[in-house]
Amino acid sequence: MHNEVASFIDSKVSGANATVNNPENGDSSVSVDASKILEVCQALKNGEHEYNVLQVISAVDYVDYLELVYILASFSKNTELLLKVKLDRGNDNNLPSLESVTSVWSAANWQEREAYDMMGIRFNNHPDHRRILTPDDWEGYPLRKDYIVQEKYHDMVVNPEAKVNTADHMFMKKLKETYPDPKKVSGSWKSDDGDAAESEA
Repeated sequence: MHNEVASFIDSKVSGANATVNNPENGDSSVSVDASKILEVCQALKNGEHEYNVLQVISAVDYVDYLELVYILASFSKNTELLLKVKLDRGNDNNLPSLESVTSVWSAANWQEREAYDMMGIRFNNHPDHRRILTPDDWEGYPLRKDYIVQEKYHDMVVNPEAKVNTADHMFMKKLKETYPDPKKVSGSWKSDDGDAAESEA
């Protein structure tokens, strides 16, 4: 099947350079040139293979390069395809980028935002290109293997040795004081004297 899909891609999209990957372990896949991802996805959805469902977009850090894996499905043909593209790592001033496929599958929207937020991959022409899991002013991309966590975020210690800080306690205290039913507010942090910072059940 993969050879047939690769041949189809190359017949429809000039410069896609579709290549079949048959690893010793794991699932087979088809790799294409990242610059052609939008055209390839359009062809796969609208062509004879009818890949009308985008299940997952996964970003992988291989240290020397980044890879995006699009897991596609055709319910009418009962087939599934792993479509891959390789990207240079880039740097903070020049992040790797490729075209968004949100115009092909709306399910790509939040998944591309996650790949941007966690791995620093930009998606050109995305309708809402911003972080989705971390604040807009967060530094770096947490799932990259070279990620170094910032020491503080707005004066709050990000990764304290004891995993607790005053801001945590103040937040929980305020929440308990203002929440309509304090019994529904709980926290797992330990206070400085060792007591659990949680309300009574």
